Amino acid sequence: MNENEKTSRWIHCPLCGGKTRTKVFEDTAMVRFPLYCPKCKREFLINVVQFKMVVEDAKDVLSHDCFLIL
Repeated sequence: MNENEKTSRWIHCPLCGGKTRTKVFEDTAMVRFPLYCPKCKREFLINVVQFKMVVEDAKDVLSHDCFLIL
């Protein structure tokens, strides 16, 4: 990997696991980001720091801590 290339990952839906249209880099930080899933047509407020995603409004999600999938 080149020095200038950064590692990136797609964010997956915390409910259905489907890939969303949002991609993050290792230095991306999101606070109260409205993540929309085109598969289950739901929206979640998420926080992301260093590839760790936490669902803020986790009424429908069993696990509050979700990880990004490569």
